[in-house]
Amino acid sequence: MIYQTKSGKIEFRGDFDRDTVWGTQQQIAEVFNIDRTVVTKHINKILKDKEIDGKSNVQKMHIANSDKPVKLYSLDVILAVGYRTNSSKAIAFRIWATKTLKQHLLQGYTINKKSIGNNYQKFMQAVEDVKALLPAESAVSAKDVLELINIFASTWFSLNAYDEKNFPQKGVSRKQVYFTGEELTIALQDLKRTLIAKKQATELFAQETNKDSVGGIVGNVFQSFGKKDVYPTIEEKAAHLLYFMVKNHPFIDGNKRSGAFSFVWFLKKAGVLQTSFTPETLTALTLLVAESRSKDKEKMIGLILLLLKKDYE
Repeated sequence: MIYQTKSGKIEFRGDFDRDTVWGTQQQIAEVFNIDRTVVTKHINKILKDKEIDGKSNVQKMHIANSDKPVKLYSLDVILAVGYRTNSSKAIAFRIWATKTLKQHLLQGYTINKKSIGNNYQKFMQAVEDVKALLPAESAVSAKDVLELINIFASTWFSLNAYDEKNFPQKGVSRKQVYFTGEELTIALQDLKRTLIAKKQATELFAQETNKDSVGGIVGNVFQSFGKKDVYPTIEEKAAHLLYFMVKNHPFIDGNKRSGAFSFVWFLKKAGVLQTSFTPETLTALTLLVAESRSKDKEKMIGLILLLLKKDYE
């Protein structure tokens, strides 16, 4: 974590395996340009007030050039000291910290430009490209957008422009796997019973708005023209199944969850579900499909195919 002062930057180096930074009282004093006795006073008050738990934020460790164990303090303690002291460096720290916190609260994310390096502008353009697919009142959060950018990153940055012509148009798995609307309905009803038992759904979940709504969607996925499948590969069928299940609203309630479930169910049935689909990835992708505009259908299908393609790279 870096914050700038007029005389240059100050950088904390952390123990990222434990998601923290450890420093001695002397190091904390040097960071904020204050006397060590001031640090001691602030730390004693912080621990006494139980602002921070001493057991998990203070540890003793043998360090070089010391005959006895030295107390080390976590990042939580370092930050708390920075907010209590009035040196010029501490004031500069608070200005940086407040600005960073404000950015995170307003935007929903914070980016370390140094970590991203030369990809910063491409990264931010990718974020804007995904957001541009969504209506202004979209419920998709910044976290969901960043989840998608993260999983697409290496492929996305190689695209010349964010346009459907640059996305995959076809899948790679041409094996024949067929299922009926009745099979999918049975699978969804099994899911419904599980969710109701966990009190995560009501009887309205996966209740069709019209007779055989699911069958109609399955028919669209497997439609043919001139004795050839319109969507010839497993990936194309899966992408359209997710899109139709979410966007056509076949159910009174639970269209997004049913769509995500159907997508994974079919990929598993076809034996092509690989490593890219974490629960967070699937959630973000489903929300993006749900909030996307109809005119961007091919872009959304392309995004899904792009993610599926990564499993074969």
